[in-house]
Amino acid sequence: MKVILEQTVQKLGKAGQVVSVADGFARNFLFPKGLARVADKAGLARLEREGEKVAAEIEKTKDSALKTADKIGGTTIRLTGQTAKGATKLFGAVTSADIAAAIKSETGVDLDKKAIALLHPIKRLGVYDVMVDLHRDADATVRVEVANEEGWLGFDEVATAARAEEEEEEEEEAVAVEEAAAVEGTLDAEVDNPAAPVEEAPTE
Repeated sequence: MKVILEQTVQKLGKAGQVVSVADGFARNFLFPKGLARVADKAGLARLEREGEKVAAEIEKTKDSALKTADKIGGTTIRLTGQTAKGATKLFGAVTSADIAAAIKSETGVDLDKKAIALLHPIKRLGVYDVMVDLHRDADATVRVEVANEEGWLGFDEVATAARAEEEEEEEEEAVAVEEAAAVEGTLDAEVDNPAAPVEEAPTE
């Protein structure tokens, strides 16, 4: 399915771009979160109408965005959260707003939280490379390190274990989305091609 991104999604594309994604991913994730809309004729026509205006604005703000990218790119942001003893899963989560606030505190750069291209809130201890979308032609990557109240002693080992657990959960989630999409596709097929009614044998 082709969709128009309403917001930049890391590893997928930038706001205003048309990208191809799995039907289930679009219907079960992108659309409900307002991250994309269907690239139908009406949507593409609207995108084309907005094109010149957007292009002019992009060119106007490019130099400033590139300077900001140079300033914050490679910055390490350290955040702390609470976990159960010996656990890596946070009681809460680190959000785009948290990261934007930390960047402002660390560098003085004030960002809209929508510029933080975080697909999911961070729910585990660990190290995360997070993309910051500053402009169509300017990105920056910040390193986000999340530790618990025990601090940074032995953090590398904790981060490695947390990442392994997170990857396992992400894989399980991806499988669930694919299965949901497969079921949805089966149901759509049944609606589009209903089975012919079975005629009852005539009674004597």
